[in-house]
Amino acid sequence: MNLWKRPVRLICTFLGLSAPSAWAGEPPAVDTPAPAFALPDQAGKTRALEEWRGTWVVLYFYPKDDTPGCTTEACAFRDDLHKLAALGAQVVGISVDDSASHKAFAEKYHLPFPLLADKDGAVAGRYGALYDLWLMKFAKRYTFLIDPQGNIARRYLSVKVSRHSAEIIRDLQTLTAAAQ
Repeated sequence: MNLWKRPVRLICTFLGLSAPSAWAGEPPAVDTPAPAFALPDQAGKTRALEEWRGTWVVLYFYPKDDTPGCTTEACAFRDDLHKLAALGAQVVGISVDDSASHKAFAEKYHLPFPLLADKDGAVAGRYGALYDLWLMKFAKRYTFLIDPQGNIARRYLSVKVSRHSAEIIRDLQTLTAAAQ
């Protein structure tokens, strides 16, 4: 547990409050089923994890549309999408922003993959990727590589946005080569 979390938990306990939910859950472990979800995309269409069964899914959580780090990460996925698709992968982004914000972000940067609106943070919470600070919620910058059977193949809990897409491509190359 990070050193600053312990005092906050003690204060919350003293005041009779629950600690922020982001601290309660752990990200799903490798080789366990990925938590299911159904969320609206930037066009308002509901998209579910099961729709991509049979393909690799690069499920990435990000804090906020149109911010520097999130833009760098999204554009790197966009620029590498042909490589990811050649490896049988679908990129899917999730944040707590709404569909209208996702639509503007996707249009501005020509992002050709779904951005899902997790407005209440429930899905991010199930993936251990939510900061819930009572008045404000946002997703942690976590990525999960989900295999074609729907299991977590890799977790990325410390993401460097400038090289993250390349890291995932390397891991996908290794995983797909091992499966052949």
